[in-house]
Amino acid sequence: MTRTIRSAWVIARRDFVAVIFSKTFLFFLLGPLFPILVGGLAGGIGAQVAKSVENPQIGLAMGGADNLAMVYAHDRMAGRMAGEVPEFIKLKDVPPGDKFDAVAAMRSGGPRLAAVVTGSIENPHLTGTGERLDRYDGMIATMAATARNPANLRFPEIATTTIATSAAKVHSGRLATAQAAQTVLFLLTMLLAGMVLSNLVEEKSNKIIEVLAAAIPMDAVFLGKLFAMLAVSLVGIGVWFTVGSAVIAIGGQSLPTLPEPAVGWPLFLGLGFLYFATAYLLLGSLFLGIGSMAATVREVQTMSMPVTMMQLLVFFFASFTVAQQGKPMELLATIVPFSSPFAMLARAAQSPALWPHLLALAWQALCVAGIIRLGAGIFRRSVMKSGPARGKAQRLSLFGRKRTATLVDTREGLAG
Repeated sequence: MTRTIRSAWVIARRDFVAVIFSKTFLFFLLGPLFPILVGGLAGGIGAQVAKSVENPQIGLAMGGADNLAMVYAHDRMAGRMAGEVPEFIKLKDVPPGDKFDAVAAMRSGGPRLAAVVTGSIENPHLTGTGERLDRYDGMIATMAATARNPANLRFPEIATTTIATSAAKVHSGRLATAQAAQTVLFLLTMLLAGMVLSNLVEEKSNKIIEVLAAAIPMDAVFLGKLFAMLAVSLVGIGVWFTVGSAVIAIGGQSLPTLPEPAVGWPLFLGLGFLYFATAYLLLGSLFLGIGSMAATVREVQTMSMPVTMMQLLVFFFASFTVAQQGKPMELLATIVPFSSPFAMLARAAQSPALWPHLLALAWQALCVAGIIRLGAGIFRRSVMKSGPARGKAQRLSLFGRKRTATLVDTREGLAG
């Protein structure tokens, strides 16, 4: 066991340094940063555009007294109505009995008219598109009723009590945090777990994996590569998190903020780190076992497709159970190894209890150990059979020469 751990440490250190200081890793880091930058810039630009856009206008084309009465009612009621209250502008004083072409007025290149009110305050007529009519019908009726009897219009004093939050608001906010956390965990896992495949296929094509197999146990090679890629992934996440935080601090004030999870942000981020590690090790061990059976990149893509589709189904299953805390489907999602990290992270956002996470992490660690053992077995059998067919004597001779040539270097690395 000690030799396996020391050998795995050598492989992990070798792969970690080789990946981190490669040009490919630099471009890999830059890829996801562009959506973050674009999102931050789009949020800032969108906020500026929203501020510069004028409120829609409603044109008034009634009798002179009715136009004035509607404008007066608007001035009195606008501050007491929630939501968007369009500006009222007078288009024309229309004498009783005359008609006004509201459709032509809205199609002209004049004011930005959302709707036009004609007729009288006793019988107002609203012209506009379907969605505008549904939105403004009640408002125009209220304005017309106010305009008909402005002298007796009285607004009672409303006593108010302000509270910081409510149970409904807390529940909906934590639900949004749970959904966002699940999505981020899924994207990071799928994006970063694929690195083990490309690294393994490259070493198989260069016959490096055969040299390693002749020097140290294959289980150590498997563990070293898996944990090296986990460390590389954590470096990438750290870089993206730092850049994303800087972008949000500089120009992302208009971006929505997530409500605080039930366990608090520090503990939630810590649990997110642990659940990412377990999800990555589960998926990465499967990918590594699949990659060991493939000889080319095309074969890797073909063989890894079922695992990718399965992970999508697992994510959809975990997302479906977000709003079913404590129900059988949600409990099943916390037990299934591949959906457990997603379901438990969502539970951390909605429930302050900590003991379920201790049980879930212990269960996930046990499943990770089993999946790693299974993947290592596939890895060992597949890698030892890689390469062109040779006669028995030729294979034994080649194996002996490789082991003799590389064992000294590997032992020196272990001693170092």
